[in-house]
Parts: sequence; C-alpha cells; structure tokens
Amino acid sequence: MTDTLSGPMVKPASGDPEQIVVLLHGYGSDGNDLIALAQYLQTELPQALYVAPNAPQPCDINPAGYQWFPLDLDRELSRLDGAASARPTIFRFLEDLWAETGLKAKDTLLVGFSQGAMMALDTGLRLDPAPFGIIGFSGALIAPEQLKDELGGKPPVALIHGSADDVVPTESSQIAEAHLKQWGILSALHIDHGSGHTIAQDGLGFALAFIREVKAMRGAGAAASPKN
Repeated sequence: MTDTLSGPMVKPASGDPEQIVVLLHGYGSDGNDLIALAQYLQTELPQALYVAPNAPQPCDINPAGYQWFPLDLDRELSRLDGAASARPTIFRFLEDLWAETGLKAKDTLLVGFSQGAMMALDTGLRLDPAPFGIIGFSGALIAPEQLKDELGGKPPVALIHGSADDVVPTESSQIAEAHLKQWGILSALHIDHGSGHTIAQDGLGFALAFIREVKAMRGAGAAASPKN
C-alpha cells in the first residue's frame, strides 16, 4: 500500500486550471480507465484539471490493477474497514492538489465508478467546506449511519446506476439517494434502464446536465452575494 497517489491527468486547453475533477476508478482497474471521461466532461468544465489517481493497493485478483480496499467475504465489513484505511490517503491527495494549484474544495468535482464511487461519496460528503459536487456511477454509501454523524458541507450529489447491474445492485444507489434526501443534501438519481455495471451514454448525459445545474446554482449564488 502507498500513501502517495499518482496517475494520468489532462490539463486545461489553455491557462491555469479553474477547477479540478478527480476521477476515482473501480476495483481492479486504474486511472487510465477513467481519464477518458475528461474528453466528455470538458464540454462543461473546459478549464478544469482532470486527475485520475491509481488506488493505493495492488488489486488482490488483478495485480495489473488497483483497489481502494480488498473485497472480503463479508462485503460490509471490508467496505467499512477499507474506506477508513483509504480515506486519509484521498484527503492528503486532495490537499496536495489544492496546495499545488491554489484551488479549493469548492472548485473540486469528485467523480467515481463502482468502488471509486463509494470512495468519492465517503470522502466528499465528509469535506467541509463542501466540494463543487460528487458524481457516483454504480456506487453505494458505506456505513451511512456513521457517515451521517460525520457529514461535512453537504455538496450536491448525482447518483447514476444501471438497472441490470449484477456487480453493485441498483438498489444501492436508490438507498443512497433516500439517505441523502433525509440528510438535507441536494441529490439526483438516474437509472440507466438495461445497462449493466458500466458508464452508459445516457448516464454520462445525466452527469453533464448535473454539472450544468450546479454551475448555474453557483453562478446564481455568486450573483446574489453582496458586493464588498
């Protein structure tokens, strides 16, 4: 296990970054698997720095890939213990990014797939101040009752899941949305009908619409703020 994360990145087309998009891959994969999302997300966030770090552990079943935490027979316990272990490493990675770029949590969008979505939710919902937003593809909340007591700044969240997902049940995102609404967090759920454990085109379109909406909300908030 490593305490320092690294992986591929895509820089803004020109100038210094104005936002950061952190892409957290799934179990057994690596940053190269998700960095391709940058070409789609750039339509809404062209001045963002896109970074897709490799998880800190070599994958138990695929040594060429990585895992945020191992998958033991007791999935709930492995998620609970694994998230607690990986969380500080992600926090340090974010803090290093902010120190290097001069940007902050409010400028940062967390995007994850599967196990990476679980970690995006696990870390992003604890950040205070809140990040720009969180997008979770085929994910789940880890230990929601514990998370409820450790919530940070309540960022907006988009949950996207295939109806035919046979790896992480669709109900995981439905349950997550129910918790988020109960906690007063602005959230949106999209079910990709017929899709399995993947990022489908419809779900990607929903993610882009979510980013547009959050940008509009932030713009309206800035316009309503008193001028000094």
